[in-house]
Amino acid sequence: MKRRKSSRFFKRCLFLGGAALLSLGAYWLLQAPEGEGWRQGKERVAYLERGFPLGLGACLEQAVAEASIPLASAQEAGITGSPQEPGQEGAGITGSPQEPSQEEAGAAGTPQMPGQGEAGAAGTPQMPGQEEAGAAGTPQMPNLAEIREMPAGTALPVSQVSQEILDSLFCSMELPEEVRQRVWGVSYQENDTVSLEELRYLRVLHMGFDGQAHIGELIVNQLIAEDILAIMRELYRQSYPIEKMLLIDTYGAEDALSMADNNTSAFNYREIAGSSRLSKHAKGLAIDINPLYNPYVKQEGDGQVTVSPPEGAAYADRGGDFPYKIEGDGLCCQLFGEYGFTWGGSWNSVKDYQHFEYAG
Repeated sequence: MKRRKSSRFFKRCLFLGGAALLSLGAYWLLQAPEGEGWRQGKERVAYLERGFPLGLGACLEQAVAEASIPLASAQEAGITGSPQEPGQEGAGITGSPQEPSQEEAGAAGTPQMPGQGEAGAAGTPQMPGQEEAGAAGTPQMPNLAEIREMPAGTALPVSQVSQEILDSLFCSMELPEEVRQRVWGVSYQENDTVSLEELRYLRVLHMGFDGQAHIGELIVNQLIAEDILAIMRELYRQSYPIEKMLLIDTYGAEDALSMADNNTSAFNYREIAGSSRLSKHAKGLAIDINPLYNPYVKQEGDGQVTVSPPEGAAYADRGGDFPYKIEGDGLCCQLFGEYGFTWGGSWNSVKDYQHFEYAG
């Protein structure tokens, strides 16, 4: 009788102890740190089984699986099951680890890049200046004010720029203070021939040798400012290639350096090479186009030929076939001729193939 009572008492204690441990284990499992996956939960169960060979760990696992736990709580506890694919609502409870939340990530599951809000469908990194990028991730074009702040020489992707904005990029103005400071004592020398007030600063677009639109700048006399704008606008419209168009001050007002770099320029207060007479450039009434490929050529009395710049000697023979050559029946000569300019390539004593000057 005593043995029966002892056995019954032992079983009762065992049952009550197991129930207590079951409750304690369930609480412990559900209190796993936020983000702990099902794998860590399984490890906790395995730990219980190692500690309690009577199978309480298995009972605990079954109890948790059957428990009426809200889905959100189960997800926080890391027991929601299979990885959640994009667009998958309510992943299955299969025991597979749940992937980290992809906050507004691309459909392909690509990790979100820094600064990438509302990423496109492909998960492409957001480009600078891109506001709420579209599916293609195309950079947003700068506005007119931003373009006008860009330095000359900047390549400008114009495929998405309206015609109205493109037209406004051809402009003439009195020399801004910043430009006055750039030219003073460099291309401009204090003189009685032309004042800074008589000059105009031009901003234009030109088609570079790389096939891209570039911002160009010129200083010319106010008498020809509008004509030069019209010529440059038409050259750009017809994709006439001009490699560079920077103020000659970029080269310290050294004409030889500017020509050797194939830079198109206009105003430079200087004398005609080899003389004491002022050049038309000194008055802002002349412009040199692609000077490296269209050099100044002079036949000397001793039969020698002077070429300026010397780097353009290969292009002194105009019978050759090479790119960027200005010819009498070409577009460049035609446009400048319509606005009253003469071409140095038509002179007799010397040939200045790069040079156009106002004849008025």
